Amino acid sequence: MRTGADPYVPGHGDLTYDVTHYDLELAYSLEGNRLDGTARLDCTIREDTDELALDLHGLDVTKVSVDGAAVKYRDRTGTLTVRLGETVAAGESVTVTVRYHGHPTPEKTRHLGAAGWEELTDGVIVAGQPHGAPSWFPCNDRPSNKATYRMSIRVAAGYRVVANGSLLSNRRRSSTVTWVYEQLQPMATYLATVHIGRYELRTDDDGDVPMHAVLPQRLLSSYDDAFGEQRAMIDTFSRLFGPYPFPAYTVVVTDDDLEIPLEAQGLSAFGANFLTSDWDSVRLVAHELSHQWFGNSLTLGSWQDIWLHEGFACYAEWIWSEESGGPSAQERAEEHHEKLTGLDQDLVLADPGPELMFDDRVYKRGALTLHALRLTVGDDAFFALLRGWTDKHAYGTVNTGAFVEFAELSTGQDLAELFDVWLNRATLPDLPPAP
Repeated sequence: MRTGADPYVPGHGDLTYDVTHYDLELAYSLEGNRLDGTARLDCTIREDTDELALDLHGLDVTKVSVDGAAVKYRDRTGTLTVRLGETVAAGESVTVTVRYHGHPTPEKTRHLGAAGWEELTDGVIVAGQPHGAPSWFPCNDRPSNKATYRMSIRVAAGYRVVANGSLLSNRRRSSTVTWVYEQLQPMATYLATVHIGRYELRTDDDGDVPMHAVLPQRLLSSYDDAFGEQRAMIDTFSRLFGPYPFPAYTVVVTDDDLEIPLEAQGLSAFGANFLTSDWDSVRLVAHELSHQWFGNSLTLGSWQDIWLHEGFACYAEWIWSEESGGPSAQERAEEHHEKLTGLDQDLVLADPGPELMFDDRVYKRGALTLHALRLTVGDDAFFALLRGWTDKHAYGTVNTGAFVEFAELSTGQDLAELFDVWLNRATLPDLPPAP
C-alpha cells in the first residue's frame, strides 16, 4: 500500500505527476444514489514513470485510456493504478480518461472522520476536506496539486446544481437538465464540490463582487438573519486582505441541518440551522467567506500548515466583530487566550499532527498568533503584510516558512522569536502588550 504524498492523509496523492485540468462529465440519479462519470485528466509528468496512481474511493472503473488508447489498470483499496505502457519522461504530458460508476459514499478514516459525497434528505452535498474528493471523481488528491476544472452534471429536472466556478449553461433534455460549470482559477481537489437540491436562486449584484444565494424557498425569508451583513463583510475583507480573488461568491443553504458550515472554492454551504442572527452564526459567515483568500486562493501545500487556513479565518471573525461594532479583536484575543491557558499545552501550531489538525486550539491559537503579530508590528504594517501576502501568492501554494519570511521582509522587522514561540513551541506564550 502506498504511503501517499502527505503523512497527515496517508494513501492519497502521487508526487510523480501533476494534473493541470479536470474535465468531469457526470450523470446522477437521486433515486438509488447512482453516479455515472467520465473523467479526463490532463497530466504533466514530474518524474520518469510508467504508471500513475489516481485516488478513487468506492466506485467501479469500467475503462481507462491514455491519450485515446485503452490501457491496463488496477483498481483496489482506494487507488486506481494506470499502466502507461511505456516510461514517460519528466516534463511530458498525457491525458488519462477514466469511465466509472457506482453509489458514492463519504470516505471514512479513524483520525479524519468522513468526507466526500453525501446524500441529503432530498439532494446532495460534497464536503471534500481533507480527503473526500476521491469519493466522486478520480484525482491526484493532494492540496499541492491545483488544477482548472470543467464540470458537467446531469440530474433530474426540478433540481438545481451548484458547482465551483462560473455557470456556462443549463440545458434541459426530456426529464433531465445538464448543468455545466467552469473553474478557471487553479483549485485543490479537496475544494471541488457539487451541491444538488430543490433550490431557488437569489442574486445580489449591487457591489463589486456578485453574490448569489441558493436555498429552499421556505428559507428565503430567513436568509438575511445570518447573511444580511455579508456585503459589508466582503467589502471589509477586500479592503484589508486585498481584492476578492474570484469572479463571484455563492452561498448554498441546505434544507437539512448541518453540523458545521463547509467552504469550497468560490462558495460555502450552510445548514438551515445557521439562519439566525446570533454571533455564533454570523461569525461563521465571516469565517467561511475569508477562506476565499486564505485557503482557496492561497492553499497550503501540506496539511501540517492548516493554521494558515483556519487561524486566518478565525482571526477574520475577530476583525469582523471589531469592524461591525462588537467586541474588538483585542477583547476577543484576551478572551480566547484565557480559555486556551486552561487547556492542555500539547499542541504545536506549525505541526499539530493528524489527530489535532482540526482541533479548535489550531483555530484559536492561529488567530492569536496573527494578533500577536499585529500588536508587534502595528495595524498599518500588519494589513499591508496581509495584502502583500495574498497578492504575491494568489492562486498558489503556500507554507508556514514562506509566511514567516514574507512577514519579515514586508515589515522590515526580525520576527524570528515571535514566530518561534507561537508556532514551534507547545506552551502558550503571553500576548504582547496592547498599545
